[in-house]
Amino acid sequence: MSGRHSGGTGSGLRISALPQTLKMIFKLAPRQLSDEIALAKAEIKRKGTQLGVAGAFFAVALVFVGLLVIGLFIAAIMGLATIMPAWLAALLVSAVCLIIAAIGALIGQNKFKKLMPLVPEDTIRGLKYDLGIAKEGSAFDARILDPSTEQYKAAKAAKEAAAAKATAEKEAKAAAKPDFGPPPTEAELRRRLDLRRTHLTGVRDDLGRELDVKTQTQILLAAAQVRLQDGKEQLSDKIAGFRASARSSAGSATSADGQGLADTIKRRWKPLAVLAASGAALAVLVRRLIKG
Repeated sequence: MSGRHSGGTGSGLRISALPQTLKMIFKLAPRQLSDEIALAKAEIKRKGTQLGVAGAFFAVALVFVGLLVIGLFIAAIMGLATIMPAWLAALLVSAVCLIIAAIGALIGQNKFKKLMPLVPEDTIRGLKYDLGIAKEGSAFDARILDPSTEQYKAAKAAKEAAAAKATAEKEAKAAAKPDFGPPPTEAELRRRLDLRRTHLTGVRDDLGRELDVKTQTQILLAAAQVRLQDGKEQLSDKIAGFRASARSSAGSATSADGQGLADTIKRRWKPLAVLAASGAALAVLVRRLIKG
């Protein structure tokens, strides 16, 4: 990956680079989340396949359990055949199984009827009624909650039409989406996630340095010291040049020329002196800020 965060960062970090860093984070974070979701889907699919294999083994085990039960019944029939005809023994065992199955079915049917309907209809109807009152107030027609009324049928038809329209719009949007080719493999997703994690780590470290007041203050202090030193050197050079020029022309210059030279020196060294004083004040202020 190329760009500002592709490698190590230098010592020239600036607070002005903070928006670019935040923009990079907001750009990488959704992609990272999307790949994480895709990787989760791939893992779920792989584990689902493994679960299906395990279920197949359980199914084989259940088949053999069924064969075991059949063998037990055959053993019971053959055992009874020693004291009665074989057909009578088989009939007797089948009759016992039929009686047990009939009793269990009757008990289950009675309990199932007591539980019907399975949904809490009164509670659901009350919630729908409360929602209708909250939406429409006194204009709400409670007859749309009764399945035997025309209002209920009309409302149901309207809901079905709205659902069909939403389904059609969803299918149209899905058809309009561009084809990005086959989905990435699990190995490709892991590789992309590792690369992006490394990238995000560099971005986060740079963001921490950019937001570090002490680091930025040290950078500003160093820049101010460099400018102050340059100003001092320029001031020294100017003064030395002026002194040499004054000495060379001291014998032949008139008093008016001497006054003009003095004015020139006075006019030029003042800005440099102001620059030096400002740099010194800035250095003192930054040092106090670091110590505080």
